[in-house]
Amino acid sequence: MANIASQKKRILRAERERVENRQHTSAIKTYFRRLEAAIVEGDDERVASEHRTLISKIDKAVKTGALHRNTGARKKSRAARIIRQPGAEQ
Repeated sequence: MANIASQKKRILRAERERVENRQHTSAIKTYFRRLEAAIVEGDDERVASEHRTLISKIDKAVKTGALHRNTGARKKSRAARIIRQPGAEQ
């Protein structure tokens, strides 16, 4: 453990930020699974809804710095691709 007060605060802050970043990435994975499940079921309205939510989650994660912008773009592209071609990536 650090002896310097500012370093102790920095350790606590880093832990808080790590947990927040983890929440963003976990939510994105969850919404990817929900999108794939909606595609398998063939519910077009639900697919559109899940896709909108997923894109929103990705954009928020990029905005807060939980994801790099290129990673966010890749994930959005992958989501669009699995909507266009169901069964291609499951």
